[in-house]
Amino acid sequence: MTAPAAQRPAPDADERIRAVREAKEEQISRAEGWRRRGPLLPALIFTIVVTQIPFLFTLYYSTQSWNLVSPGSRRFVGLQNYVDVFQDSQFWQVTLNTVILIVGTVLISVILGLFLALLLDRAFLGRGIARTLLITPFLVTPVASALIWKTSMFDPVFGIVNFVLSPFGLGEVDWISRFPLPAVMVALVWQWTPFMMLLILAGLQSMPRDILEAGRVDGAGAFALFRELTLPHLRRFIELGTVLGAIYLVNTFDAIYMMTQGGPGTASSNLPFYIYQRAFLGFDIGQAAAMGVVVVIGTIVIATFALRLIFTSFTGKEEAA
Repeated sequence: MTAPAAQRPAPDADERIRAVREAKEEQISRAEGWRRRGPLLPALIFTIVVTQIPFLFTLYYSTQSWNLVSPGSRRFVGLQNYVDVFQDSQFWQVTLNTVILIVGTVLISVILGLFLALLLDRAFLGRGIARTLLITPFLVTPVASALIWKTSMFDPVFGIVNFVLSPFGLGEVDWISRFPLPAVMVALVWQWTPFMMLLILAGLQSMPRDILEAGRVDGAGAFALFRELTLPHLRRFIELGTVLGAIYLVNTFDAIYMMTQGGPGTASSNLPFYIYQRAFLGFDIGQAAAMGVVVVIGTIVIATFALRLIFTSFTGKEEAA
């Protein structure tokens, strides 16, 4: 039996009902989205106030010729500060120092962290104590770490490094004066190796053990298992630690300030310390602001590209699994 035509709703009425229902569902989803985002709004507002507003002021100052020791000399110069920055030979030397500092520190920290993680992944007596002691350097504040290496380790008279190397005829070397940049890198490696170790150790412990057992049953040796199974599994964790360490090390200031003051000359200066020198020792606010903008833009571009590669690696492997 079919209902009379007068009792059946018209097709346009059905469409209106469907449209009203979809509109209500969209309103509910929007309200649910704002309800979830609401608790994050204070943090977002705080981040904008603390980071973006100062960056806008930095952009403005970068277009000004403003030297604090010359009252009344402030004027608009457009992009001239950026031209001067790219023509500054010391800026490129400091950029090279920054690249060497980051690449060397991250590479050595990853290698040492991988070695220590492989050791701690094995069961042995006192593993918990050893793990705690190896994590300790990462918990030391950067300023205290720099002071420890400057006064206790690299001191030319009372330093532990010279004391240990004195039987080999190297007990009278002023390491910070003769090798300023490597000395800073050693302190940073000591601080960042525990972070890489923890990250790689987490990757090792997430690896299924049955795969390794199957490889051993098939006759694979320890090196073959590491090369064909362990290292490919750890690649994502190593990449993540490399990117995070590089992003943080770009901003290294305290270790250089406490250990070498950027010297001799600019031999151990990096970009943040050189910007500090230009702004607070040379009083050239305009060029310092222009350098800061260049460094921020370059860091954002490189970090975005690297993080995109890492996220693609993680999501791609998870989908394949």
